[in-house]
Amino acid sequence: MLRPGMMLCDRYEILDIVGAGGMSIVYKARCHRLNRNVAIKVLKPEFSNDKNFVTKFKIEAQAAAGLTHPNIVNVFDVYDDDGIYFIVMELVDGITLKEYIAENGRLSMDKAIDFSMQIAAGIEAAHESHIIHRDIKPQNIIVSKNGNIKVTDFGIAKAASPNTLTSGAMGSVHYISPEQARGGYSDERSDVYSLGITMYEMVTGRVPFDGENNVAIALMHIQNDMIPPRQYYPDIYSSFEKVILKATQKKPERRYLTASALIADLKRVQNNPNIDIVVAASSIANGPTQEWTKETVQAIRSQSAGKSIDENSAYNRYAANDNSQLNTFEENPPLQNEMGELQPIGGISPIQVNNQKIEQLFRDNPDWEEELEDDYEAAPPRQPSQGRSIKRVPDIDDDVEDDEADEGELDPKLKNAVVASAIAVVVIIAVLVILLIGSLKKGFGFGGNKDKTEDTAISEEAQMLPMIEVCGVSQDAAIKLLKDAGFENVEVVVEVNDEVQAGYVFEQSVKKDEVIDVTTLITLKVSGGSEEVDVPNVIGYTDEQACTVLTEAGFKISHAYEYSETVEKDKVIKTDPDAGSKAAKGSTIVLTISNGSEVKEVAAPNLKGLTEEQAVNELTRLKLVKGNVTHEYSDTVEKGLVISQSVANGTTLKEGDSIDFVISDGPEPKEKTYAVTVSGRITCNDPALDGQSVTVQILFEGDPIKENSFTVTAGSSFDISAIKGGLTSQAGSGTVIIIDSAGNNVTSSFTTDIRTTFAEE
Repeated sequence: MLRPGMMLCDRYEILDIVGAGGMSIVYKARCHRLNRNVAIKVLKPEFSNDKNFVTKFKIEAQAAAGLTHPNIVNVFDVYDDDGIYFIVMELVDGITLKEYIAENGRLSMDKAIDFSMQIAAGIEAAHESHIIHRDIKPQNIIVSKNGNIKVTDFGIAKAASPNTLTSGAMGSVHYISPEQARGGYSDERSDVYSLGITMYEMVTGRVPFDGENNVAIALMHIQNDMIPPRQYYPDIYSSFEKVILKATQKKPERRYLTASALIADLKRVQNNPNIDIVVAASSIANGPTQEWTKETVQAIRSQSAGKSIDENSAYNRYAANDNSQLNTFEENPPLQNEMGELQPIGGISPIQVNNQKIEQLFRDNPDWEEELEDDYEAAPPRQPSQGRSIKRVPDIDDDVEDDEADEGELDPKLKNAVVASAIAVVVIIAVLVILLIGSLKKGFGFGGNKDKTEDTAISEEAQMLPMIEVCGVSQDAAIKLLKDAGFENVEVVVEVNDEVQAGYVFEQSVKKDEVIDVTTLITLKVSGGSEEVDVPNVIGYTDEQACTVLTEAGFKISHAYEYSETVEKDKVIKTDPDAGSKAAKGSTIVLTISNGSEVKEVAAPNLKGLTEEQAVNELTRLKLVKGNVTHEYSDTVEKGLVISQSVANGTTLKEGDSIDFVISDGPEPKEKTYAVTVSGRITCNDPALDGQSVTVQILFEGDPIKENSFTVTAGSSFDISAIKGGLTSQAGSGTVIIIDSAGNNVTSSFTTDIRTTFAEE
């Protein structure tokens, strides 16, 4: 691990650690060459020692460095500093989407759609450059403080092989596509799948598959169907749920084929949440691919279109008998707690064959038992469906070849069910023929009084039917099911119900399997939804205060956040639904909380060469603040102009940050110096000195500055002069001292006329 203060490549100074992942550690660093902060992703030693991985890592990182898009973290370069392999990237001020969801809970619809579109836009740009991410997950998505989304780690996942990845590096299994989990070929559609799982987590606050270990979770991606998001939160747009379900289809060809197609549907949902998005049918888990004939495919299509079907086909007879299973399905059913687990309901159970009743009919008609015995014993019992019925819906992105490929798949369990049901239908038809023949015999007088009595009993029994289960389905579907089953006398009572979604049956007057006359009145209690109450006005309240008020009023709380110039930070800007409107008790109120004034990022301006006033005006224009202003002498910058600034031009700052700068005072002034000149004339007045040699010392303020030797003659005069420079003032006086050859001071024997003058040097 690197320590703060360490330098990489004599350029990047490590400032702090930002975070760590499975393959790398991310640091905040300072680029001293460009004078800016960057993020540095350093490979962990176990990967740095793998030459094969390092080679792939360099190639993929260099490819990612070519990506430039607002929703992608820019990669500046890739380096090797004495075995330390690292990528230099743009430093984004924000948190990961995983942290964002952990802090804020599940996202509002508007924010989830916005984030999804931004992520998809980044993926789209990468795909256009033939770069596949292969590790899309909330941990690799950064939410900046201004709400922009940045996708990071492009290309790194491709460098990782199964032999390279350790258990510590396998943090993406919750978002892995089925084909990646199998170790198969992955392409752009793998990124679409991972984005679909990420979208699922954004709107539900959870991942669809979780287990004890990575292997268990990977198998769930391959085999298990996910619980639709609306079964957790019915307020999720149905259209957005369908986008998620399509993006996360098991088979790649059933997903959005491109990120562009996904963005197109997201825009449609954003513009009109009530729009219908077509979703491909869920693939059949655990089943090998089997061939279907074109006739079988055509039969299914004809049946769903309401056309006639060839009754000689065993599969078609099954489809005719189980038409409701093929064509009836509630898209957004409520929840039902079954055996302690969250289970989807609303799909219609397959028609059950009552084998005991068929056996009873055989016993009542011994003449036919032997004839049908072989067929009956050969027919395996029909197994009840363990999941939803399957409805084939065309995929708007599928082309003809994809359709034909999809149509060729049939699960063995479904095939067995088809065969079993077909045989059961044959048995039922045979029984009906028996009853018809018996009726004809009685009509022609065969069988006597005994037959008439039995015929009357059968006729009376035909009016008695076992009740079916309709709780948990919508009102319209329940009425249709009852009518299809032969019950016509149905009434609906709508009641307030806090537990069941509005429009769904929560109670039926006749219990399932109870045998009743078809004319019996059946009362269905349908939920009218929760009781509607007024939404309290909590605008301007603190988050905590608003939550208390709304909770006491019987509502659940969800949060959204926005910048506001008028509402104080951490206080409520608005609610959805609006204050004063009606909302169902127990429903979710979205609180929009103020983040305060939006703090935008700006680039530091170039202040050099500006006057102090101009510099302050430029800072004010960018909403920056004048810092400390100092002055210096400069031989190159004119007096009054900016010499330098504390933050380099182009450095990213936040509004409100300050910049110090230095103003020139012009060239530094030099100190004045002066030179003194001591001059004059001396005259010898002592005849005793005639012909002797004397030394004349010239002094300034007592300090000798010059000496001259003369041979004197009594009455003669001599001119003297001396200069001394470097004086800081023009003060002081000059004197002379005259010494004879014997060293005696004979100045008094001379007349002196000394002058002192100063001049600036």
